[in-house]
Amino acid sequence: MSTPGRAAARRKSPHVLANAPYRRLWTASAVCGLGDWLAVVALTALAGDLTAGSGYQAQILAVGGMFAVVLLPLILLGPLVGALAHRFDPRATMVLANLARFVVVLSVPLVDRYQWALGAAFLIACLHLLWAPARDTAVPGLVRGERPEEVDRLGLLAAYGTAPAAAVLFAAVSALITMIATAAPAFPVRATDLALGVGALGYLVSGVLLLAMRPVPVDSARVPPLSVPRKIMDGRRSLGRGRTVGRLVTGMLAVLAAGGALAALARPYTQQTLRGGDAGYGTLLGALFTGAALGLFLGLRLLGGLSRRRVFALAIITGGVAVGAFALIHNLVLAVLLAGALGTCAGIAGVIGFTLIGMEVEDGPRGRLLAYLESLGLVTLLLVVVLAAVPAAVLGPHVLAIGEMSYSVDGSTLVLLLAALVVVVVGVRGLRRLDDRPDVSVRADLLAALRGERLAPEESGETPGLFVAFEGGEGSGKTTQSRLLAIWLRDQGFDVVQTREPGSTKVGMRLRAILLDAAHQGLSARAEAMLYAADRAEHVEKVIRPALERGSTVISDRYVDSSLAYQGAGRSLDRDEVVRVNTWATGGLVPDLTVLIDLPPSVGLRRMASPADRIEAEPVEFHERVRREFRSLAAAEPDRYFVVDGTLPQNEVSRLIQDRVREILPDPVPHETEAATGTIPAIRD
Repeated sequence: MSTPGRAAARRKSPHVLANAPYRRLWTASAVCGLGDWLAVVALTALAGDLTAGSGYQAQILAVGGMFAVVLLPLILLGPLVGALAHRFDPRATMVLANLARFVVVLSVPLVDRYQWALGAAFLIACLHLLWAPARDTAVPGLVRGERPEEVDRLGLLAAYGTAPAAAVLFAAVSALITMIATAAPAFPVRATDLALGVGALGYLVSGVLLLAMRPVPVDSARVPPLSVPRKIMDGRRSLGRGRTVGRLVTGMLAVLAAGGALAALARPYTQQTLRGGDAGYGTLLGALFTGAALGLFLGLRLLGGLSRRRVFALAIITGGVAVGAFALIHNLVLAVLLAGALGTCAGIAGVIGFTLIGMEVEDGPRGRLLAYLESLGLVTLLLVVVLAAVPAAVLGPHVLAIGEMSYSVDGSTLVLLLAALVVVVVGVRGLRRLDDRPDVSVRADLLAALRGERLAPEESGETPGLFVAFEGGEGSGKTTQSRLLAIWLRDQGFDVVQTREPGSTKVGMRLRAILLDAAHQGLSARAEAMLYAADRAEHVEKVIRPALERGSTVISDRYVDSSLAYQGAGRSLDRDEVVRVNTWATGGLVPDLTVLIDLPPSVGLRRMASPADRIEAEPVEFHERVRREFRSLAAAEPDRYFVVDGTLPQNEVSRLIQDRVREILPDPVPHETEAATGTIPAIRD
């Protein structure tokens, strides 16, 4: 009979939105977010409308200036305005900020001057800086630390998930006004006026919802917000100087910059080249934002047969191609589809890049990493807006005459083509530098993943046997589990070769004595990496590859990933150099499955018998870096890795490993034998 406590533990905890006060705050945040995005879209469109009579260059600069004014306070005034917000009651601050934005947004169509529209955009951005920290201060008092990851996801949804809805709403409003204006040319209301009115209504509704809330309990020790430069510097220090992280960040920023350039130039490009008007502009932004949301959702689920690093680089390359096609194809429908493709690629690259970077610096706060990337993204967008608008305006519109045909080329086209070239180059370089499967061609790998298949051995260059490697830190139990798996497979009738690194060959035994003997403490990191690679080259040549070629199952205690973790991360060697050396040493041979037994070093080292060898004797910080690298490798290639919690009982770990290995075991009945059974005559009564 179960106890009440156990029954309660089995009950699923309620969704955080079941908390009525938090649900009201989240609803107010979502409605306010809709108003924010609608105001941005409408103000940038209005900037183009108010300067339409001043020429192409003036229109581009006006729209670019509007984007810049929206972004500038977020970068420069965050700590100042945020510190002011922390001095007052959060609910009162949010209500007053919403009411102030309601008044400011309503005033824009009444004044109807570009200068005031710029000022209004600046004030709206500053009021957002008051509103956001007040909301962040109120959340902990309402949810009391329950389900923080769910709260974070809902917060991001309210802040950014409303962008596609705002753009689509603006497009719908613009189409409606266009229809009315066609029937009644004297109709005095513009699409931007109505959209601003809807945005102002969103602020008002949000304020009313907040007024209905009870007072929010807050922590007296509030942390003042950091400036954008400080967030970038702190994040840079926590990320370190690894080349892998730098390349991931560069790729993310490149595709973000392409999206920013497209958004900054979309209004004049849609108006002058695509002839789509405000409805076309809203549809383009809606496709871009919706694509980004779709990419964020699909990023880690897409093309499961490909490594995450390859998906990341291919998303960047595809995004660059989409930008180039957008610039060259003057068709509104195709432009909308290409904008959606760019947004999807940006979302995929963003979520995969964030995940891979987070695994590289796993022990750092995720909030700090997110703040670093958001701040770097804001600075990048501001620079892109300026660097895209100014040359586009200077280059101006041109018409190329080719016989009786003409093709319009303006500054926006040329800037977007340049952006596309830069993004494609970054993506190609990333694919070359980040690729973790150099032995398998990208084309064959991609085609197999699109079909939902795994590459056959002859397609990928693999041998007919099965290769399973065990990885893990000291004391994780990988040696024991590799031995138990070999015994289990032999019991199933498989031909199993159990081996280890270093020391499974005559040469390897001598190298093992050098590498693990505590007397050799003066061995340099590079020499250590080369000795391990030498042992591995001999191991693959004399043991692993011959066994695989005759169809055996090879179980190896450690393989290449140990060098990436111990010499790459533990000894702080360049990871790409360690990859190149070991790829050459092994001929590019990659395990079919890598079992990582994950265990905190503080637990594993206590399991080790004395005296410790040269590697075991390293300080705990060394072993922590090793563990982080193993987990990063597993996150980058989840289809090859199987991660097991090393703190589980030994028999439970064995069962989980056996279940996973059973999924990839070859068919015990050969295909030719199975086909031969078709010749056996049927048995009849």
